[in-house]
Amino acid sequence: MRDGTPHIRSLKRTLSMLEAVIADGGRGSVSGLARQIGMPMATAHRQVTTLVAEGYLTPSGGGRHVAGSRLLGLLHRLDEKQIVANVAAPLLHHLAARVRSVVQLGTFENDMVTYRVKTGHGARDLFTRIDMQLEAYCSGIGKALLAHLPQHEREAYLAGGPFVALTERTIVDPDRLREELAAVFARGYAIDDEEIAHGLRCLAVPLRNSDGTVIAAISVSQALSSRNRLNDPELLQMLTETALAIESEAFA
Repeated sequence: MRDGTPHIRSLKRTLSMLEAVIADGGRGSVSGLARQIGMPMATAHRQVTTLVAEGYLTPSGGGRHVAGSRLLGLLHRLDEKQIVANVAAPLLHHLAARVRSVVQLGTFENDMVTYRVKTGHGARDLFTRIDMQLEAYCSGIGKALLAHLPQHEREAYLAGGPFVALTERTIVDPDRLREELAAVFARGYAIDDEEIAHGLRCLAVPLRNSDGTVIAAISVSQALSSRNRLNDPELLQMLTETALAIESEAFA
């Protein structure tokens, strides 16, 4: 959308009323919600009548309303992980420009990491690509995600080896990997120190949704030979700040 493109005021009012009804959970009347959001009552009733007619709201009695079948149908089609990736993308582009390195976002599906965002200096040269799935045990993103799985899921993963060594630094022993994941959980970030590829070091931090569940992780990958390489504390601070910004925007 071009800068300065005018907004549709009637649509903004309709969305405001829809959000107010959903947030209220069917407790208040249309008139009461109109007063809360500063909307004229006649306008509020027209908005709600339209939303009911289109299936986005449904009456629940006593002048109250709840989510309708059409809205619920849309919600079932949403992929929370992809929504987070979409929200995160511009913030990760900004982080990549600051660190002058590759920045990625990944999620965990079927015991693998799915890469959903990849950006930054050197992105074309790094072997990962968008929608690629890679093993989780040997990457920063993977270890950040594994460390925050429920215990029974983490133990099932550890029992599902063998784990193949990609370099001499790859952790392949299940007991050592269990200890590594416990350390990741305790300190809040993961490190891949040449475990997936020689000459590559990666820091990763988790992303949490509104109920605290880890649904993704973001990372910065730096070549050990790079003259632009940042030290871990500086990099971790920028990663953490970016993660908090993504969580705030996605789940506010």
